[in-house]
Amino acid sequence: MKARELGIIFDGLAGKNNAITDVRGVLIGHSTIIEKDGDLAVGKGPIRTGVTAIFPVNKTLAEVHAAIYSYNGNGEMTGSHWIKEAGKLRGPICITNTHSVGLVRDSIIKWSIENGFFNQQFVWFLPVVAETYDGILNDINGFHVKEEHVILALENATDGQVQEGNVGGGTGMICHQFKGGIGTSSRIIVTEQGKFGLGVLVQANYGIRNHLTISGVPVGEEMKNEDLPKIKREEGIDSENENGSIIVILATDAPLLPYQLKRLTKRIPAGLARVGGYGGHTSGDIFLAFSTHNKFDSKSKFPKDIHQLESLDDSQLSIMFKATAEATEEAIINALVNAETMKGINGNTVYSISHDRIKEILVKYNRIVET
Repeated sequence: MKARELGIIFDGLAGKNNAITDVRGVLIGHSTIIEKDGDLAVGKGPIRTGVTAIFPVNKTLAEVHAAIYSYNGNGEMTGSHWIKEAGKLRGPICITNTHSVGLVRDSIIKWSIENGFFNQQFVWFLPVVAETYDGILNDINGFHVKEEHVILALENATDGQVQEGNVGGGTGMICHQFKGGIGTSSRIIVTEQGKFGLGVLVQANYGIRNHLTISGVPVGEEMKNEDLPKIKREEGIDSENENGSIIVILATDAPLLPYQLKRLTKRIPAGLARVGGYGGHTSGDIFLAFSTHNKFDSKSKFPKDIHQLESLDDSQLSIMFKATAEATEEAIINALVNAETMKGINGNTVYSISHDRIKEILVKYNRIVET
């Protein structure tokens, strides 16, 4: 479901699916691993993890313009140095848990080779893999994400509606001390140069309870003593300081160059702040944006001609900045309202946020539409 179905008010016009897949060519796939219950036995479980895959241009390794921004860098996103240097992204992006980044990266390369993307001109590849930490619910040191799980996420990738909540890379994630995970949202943007789509996908694993804000309402403060996680002390969440992470992937079909995409990534924190995130010291808040408008074919020979590129005029960017903040905010709330209560290692339990309580609180503050 979408948070709007609860009557939550959001600014901006969403696309058909209200998802990053509203940007044509973007595909999303998940592989979710949920196995066993009980006490932690490293290498055996319980397992609460997975992989989420994002293809920018269908199932190809075409290059697109891209940019990265680290709001707080206590995290990992492979391939980021070359994106910063060249302003281009090639192939799928995957998101997983902190200790599975290397395997996921290598598995993307293997999948690409087996699918015939390598040739005499294209002989090396720097895949983008990002992470957040799921070790409160998952046997993260058991290395349960395998090559087959990565391949499954890549093969499952499709357009249309996107599964949200505790699926894929978001399976074991926690957001504002409620169950978190994957969320997505989109915006339709009308400029003087035409109509464009912008979509955001988040893996939300950050935040403390009393900072949670929904539609401008202090929902976390109202629920500060309700449905708190039941977690062993040594594995616990710091209730005073933000110590989680959030990965945000932004896609648009607007003709934007790398410097313009970098400016969009810097507006993602505006949406994060609306929900109550501020990028704590131990938080890995890393954001990537790409445009599908100017594409570079991965199977062609190295081009020698001068590129003819299109670019939106900078005077039209403000409306895209606003859409970035709006879509980020809504994607995080969509992650929260779709996530379900989960019990993980050692019986650690993180509860989903109550839809009824959200509505009650929004009614109290006169900030809801009838559904």
